[in-house]
Amino acid sequence: MSITDVQQRTRRALAGVRAARLREVRAAFRAGSWQTAYRRRLMLTDAVLVAMATFLAVMGNNLDGTWPPAHGLRADQIVFIVVVTAVWPVSIALSRGYDVRLFASGPQEFERIFDATLRLFAVLALGAFVLSWPGLRTYLLVAFPLGLVFLLVGRWQWRGWLRRRRARGESTTSVLAVGLRDQTERLIRELNERPSGYRVVGVCTPTTEARTGEEVLGVPVLADLDGAATIAAQVGADCVAVAGSDRMTAEAVRRLGWELEPVGVDLMLMAELADVAGPRITVTPEQSVSLLHVDAPRFAGPKYVAKTIMDWIGAALITLVVLPVLVTVALVVATTSRGPVFYSQLRVGRGGQTFPMLKFRTMRVGADQEEAVLGSEHDGTGVLFKRHDDPRVTRAGRMLRRYSLDELPQLFNVLAGQMSLVGPRPPLPQEVSRYEARMRRRLLVKPGITGLWQVGGRSDLPWEEAVRLDVYYAENWTPFGDLLILARTAKVVLAAQGAY
Repeated sequence: MSITDVQQRTRRALAGVRAARLREVRAAFRAGSWQTAYRRRLMLTDAVLVAMATFLAVMGNNLDGTWPPAHGLRADQIVFIVVVTAVWPVSIALSRGYDVRLFASGPQEFERIFDATLRLFAVLALGAFVLSWPGLRTYLLVAFPLGLVFLLVGRWQWRGWLRRRRARGESTTSVLAVGLRDQTERLIRELNERPSGYRVVGVCTPTTEARTGEEVLGVPVLADLDGAATIAAQVGADCVAVAGSDRMTAEAVRRLGWELEPVGVDLMLMAELADVAGPRITVTPEQSVSLLHVDAPRFAGPKYVAKTIMDWIGAALITLVVLPVLVTVALVVATTSRGPVFYSQLRVGRGGQTFPMLKFRTMRVGADQEEAVLGSEHDGTGVLFKRHDDPRVTRAGRMLRRYSLDELPQLFNVLAGQMSLVGPRPPLPQEVSRYEARMRRRLLVKPGITGLWQVGGRSDLPWEEAVRLDVYYAENWTPFGDLLILARTAKVVLAAQGAY
């Protein structure tokens, strides 16, 4: 079929679509053209933050006991500020730190900032050694750690701003879905019914499954498969996602990519992979085919040794910081109800090994033996027992649970090597006895004080979603991902979301 035939067929299909609906679709696609403005904001913010960091590094070395310093900046110091301010954002760009596909989508955005900073620091440190530039090494040792913190905080703030807009249905990448009806339905559910940076606003599917003008889960059908490229250009799509079809052969996809290239529309292929994170995927080009490698998850080795060290150091530092809180909470528990301060409960850890998990006691003594309560209806899902109005919880215990203060003693479990700071939820033995094979994969890593289940909704999460998040974490965790979860946990705890 020639390009002319495709265009004629598309025009006939569009004739059946009401003009008002077509205007709505075009408006929905054009609402997605926010990426350029957002990228400019990021680049400007990064440049300002880098300039602040380098200026503070130079001024800190310039202080003479007065403010402002009696002598101003030297020419070499001004050159240092200008050069670093100029090349740092360039280094981020070369590390693809301004890739629209990463915006507010995961820890990769922070990882690329870190990689760009580390590489630039190595280059400038080598230059300082070769050139023997006086004071340069001192400036670098101050400017780069300070600048990295500034950049990460800046990205964090912009991510929050973008997520809030996306929660309102704004600042999303508009997608034209191409494929069979059931496949496009799955893509719509995954992208439109969850917080996502992508939103399907149009569908191209065979006329044998849905005619032009009909809807697929509320999304209008705009054309047949052959009209995808023309439709994408006419409505201003950001990208076309091929969900798969017997008609979308390798040759058809290649031709679609050629047709989309002149109009600047990206092409995406939906892989039949579930819950596999980007770091585990590698594409190897082999002449006429591209091989998609998916690394098997590994649960031992240097990566996990590093995690153990990070957990121990992090838990030790946090324990020192929150020591006054630990003492205060212990006094509150001891003086407001009769019984021990701590409550020890048997939980299942890595490899199915049980250990006593510590918590501040939030229930009356003997609560775990009250069969009348345990046998009643509850608000939990799956194998979890949860009640919003649990009568066993003490008055002080409700406050402790609301802000997760009862979980602070688990820091001692981390120091003992039984838990991690971040990991799957530590399950009870009776829960594990009812696990399916899929659920047991969460036992391949140490349980955590917090995790994806904590930042994803805590007790309000459906059981299936909580299991999925735990298994996803066990197979795909990264150090930067852990740091991101810890930061999100602080926000969730302060907001008292999903805790009872």
